[in-house]
Amino acid sequence: MGMNKNTILAWATFIMILMGLLLIGLGIYRYADVAGWGFSAVGVGFFAIAWVFNALKGRV
Repeated sequence: MGMNKNTILAWATFIMILMGLLLIGLGIYRYADVAGWGFSAVGVGFFAIAWVFNALKGRV
């Protein structure tokens, strides 16, 4: 199975979305205090980076 640049970016996008969901879920359900805001903010940052990876597919 050969992986080109677009396949690698697709997998990176998928993994970043999963990690973003995990961090937001931790922020909502596990840490209900101030630490939850940090986890959720980092999760949203993961979504932003995943969006950039998805936009780069086909251009790199």
